[in-house]
Amino acid sequence: MVILWGILIVAVLGVIAVISMYNQLVSVRNEVKNAWAGIDVQLKRRYDLIPNLVETIKGYLAHEKTVLENVIKARQQAIDVSGVKEQGRAETALTQSLRSLFAVVENYPNLKANQNLLSLQEELASTENKISFSRNNYNDWAQKLNTAVEQFPTNLIAGTFNFHKEEFFEVEDASVKEAPKVKF
Repeated sequence: MVILWGILIVAVLGVIAVISMYNQLVSVRNEVKNAWAGIDVQLKRRYDLIPNLVETIKGYLAHEKTVLENVIKARQQAIDVSGVKEQGRAETALTQSLRSLFAVVENYPNLKANQNLLSLQEELASTENKISFSRNNYNDWAQKLNTAVEQFPTNLIAGTFNFHKEEFFEVEDASVKEAPKVKF
């Protein structure tokens, strides 16, 4: 009888352990999703700022049409992609096109003094910082999930219930890992 009670207690503790590990995996997976949503919000804000920036600059840079078109094209490509790795590539291209745009703006003193442009550039720089923070937060939670999915014994639960590792959100080009510098 004592052996039966011992087996029953071990079985109950095992079930409690499995439930606890499952709930931990669900919690971390939801944090990863929430962190990605935070990145998405900031990227949307960035995408919304870009048309205003282009419109402000358009009148001054009529003969720099290619630079403006590249920014718009890169913005649309960034909006259209899905997946963490693809988003990272698109963000790299968008940041590079914005840097080109700001380099051209440097040649126009009247444009550099435009209050609307200054405000938009400040807002864009702030958004870049928020994107960076959100990216770090996402990568932290992705790392926690990846560790839980790989470590024993949670890897047994993760495999059974189809939890999987998440990709990190990385910017490919080291030079674009920093926010664009806007100076006047």
